[in-house]
Amino acid sequence: MKELKKEDISQEVFDLYDDYAHNKIDRKQFLQKLSLFAVGAITLPALLSFISPNYMDSILVQPNDPRLKSETIHYESPKGGKKMKGLLSIPKDTKGKLPGIIVVHENRGLNPYIKDVGRRAALEGFITLAPDALAPLGGYPGNDDEGRAMQKKRDRNEMLEDFIAGYNYLKNHENCNGKIGVVGFCFGGWISNMMAVKIPDLAAAVPYYGRQPEKEDAVKIKAPLLLQYAGLDKRVNEGWPAFEKILKANNIVHEAHFYPDVNHGFHNNTTPRYDEEAADLSWERTIAFFKKHVK
Repeated sequence: MKELKKEDISQEVFDLYDDYAHNKIDRKQFLQKLSLFAVGAITLPALLSFISPNYMDSILVQPNDPRLKSETIHYESPKGGKKMKGLLSIPKDTKGKLPGIIVVHENRGLNPYIKDVGRRAALEGFITLAPDALAPLGGYPGNDDEGRAMQKKRDRNEMLEDFIAGYNYLKNHENCNGKIGVVGFCFGGWISNMMAVKIPDLAAAVPYYGRQPEKEDAVKIKAPLLLQYAGLDKRVNEGWPAFEKILKANNIVHEAHFYPDVNHGFHNNTTPRYDEEAADLSWERTIAFFKKHVK
């Protein structure tokens, strides 16, 4: 059977997956609509397998990487889910205290991709914490479909408090110098924007394809923003013009990048929405931004 490539897949399939991944349609509807694109040699199982995340073959920094100390930690979130946990990663042989980065997952809990991003950021000279908003429900369940269903059960403002509590945990960590930034993806992009709203001394925020705050919240932002958007992501991008006006009117330090012809989720290297060129460039910009504002 012919191996599927990104070029073989209609943009409508990526849009359909986006609707499913963001709970606009359920799994039954998703499979029914996806079956319409199973034509000729392209079977439905092949199409489903192709568009689903492949975590096992996509990890860039292994959990046991000898350059890092990575471990699961627990912390309190009184205004959120109470008992939280996350992946803490610290470069080995660290001398002195390091700046910190909170890494915020998508709408499906702390999956292997986000853990990997936490380790990647730590290798750049930061202490990183990637919390799991599903911790009060037992944690990321091992697959994204269940993770999405679990995360829908939680209140998003309580989850925001969980990441703010993670910020406070990291700020008080013995290896952290107290300067902290945040990077988040999709749902985590919204959380990153909102942490910039809620935390006056946040050093920097890098939302990837994240929903923008409401006007009354956006005007409160003090942290410098690096906003990463996917060119084909109409759903999220429609909120940018109004947000940009507020940022400019209130002299909020920001820069925004739109990566042409790439889909929402382009940084996630576990699915075919991934775009290597855009992902690499955006990550270079992210790390440079953090080194400028957090280090």
